[in-house]
Amino acid sequence: MPTIFTTIRRPLITEKGLAVKETQGTLVFDVAPEATKTEVKQAVEALFKVKVAAVRTANVLGKERRRGQYTGFKPDWKKAYVKLKAGEKLPEYVSNL
Repeated sequence: MPTIFTTIRRPLITEKGLAVKETQGTLVFDVAPEATKTEVKQAVEALFKVKVAAVRTANVLGKERRRGQYTGFKPDWKKAYVKLKAGEKLPEYVSNL
């Protein structure tokens, strides 16, 4: 049984993620690859105490990285776009930017 802290790994703090947060009321998280949309929804509602309207997920393929003559791949990961219901207050997990 996954917990909320194993389902949601960390918030994604990027320019695109912050723009989506401000304009659309959507939060972006790095989630566990085996997490379902229902598990992500329950974890966000429990962690931030907000109501979730919709969850979209995307599997991201790892990029190739080189170190001299040796090549390897970063691991694949999953991200989730969590749209909050209208009137919900967005949690502030970024304060120093």
